[in-house]
Amino acid sequence: INAEYMGIIFMATRKGKGFKANNSMLAAIIGDEATVAGFLLTGIGEKNKKGQPNFFVVDKETHKQDIANAFIMLSQRDDIGIILICQHIANEIKDSILEHNKVIPTIMEIPSKECPYDAQKDTILQKAARQLYGCDQAGSKLQLTFQKLKPVSYTHL
Repeated sequence: INAEYMGIIFMATRKGKGFKANNSMLAAIIGDEATVAGFLLTGIGEKNKKGQPNFFVVDKETHKQDIANAFIMLSQRDDIGIILICQHIANEIKDSILEHNKVIPTIMEIPSKECPYDAQKDTILQKAARQLYGCDQAGSKLQLTFQKLKPVSYTHL
């Protein structure tokens, strides 16, 4: 089945269970078992021609070097467009994330079931602030921004 939409040709494939754009990129996930399982249930799970999956499950027994190696392997694949990584895991391999200087794959830190997202600990946000404001002012500028932000409450919904 071919359908043209906004200049991109989408083709239904039996390999995956949905539509995949020609020359499209995959999302990858590094996280705890619950987070990775949730993303896999949405259909994000794929293997490349070499049989390498686009996900990595981290548990209490996983060594930091294994996490860093998985991150580096995913970041070097040319079929990965974004790497989602649980923030508490990203904090363990901060050096590897800071060494990553490409736009694609984009790195995005996400919360997990056990650890909520904390913008002040976001490695990518800190890196962007250093590039935008310079090393000397990045911390103070981010702090001012966080002070201006009001916490969002969903209890009234």
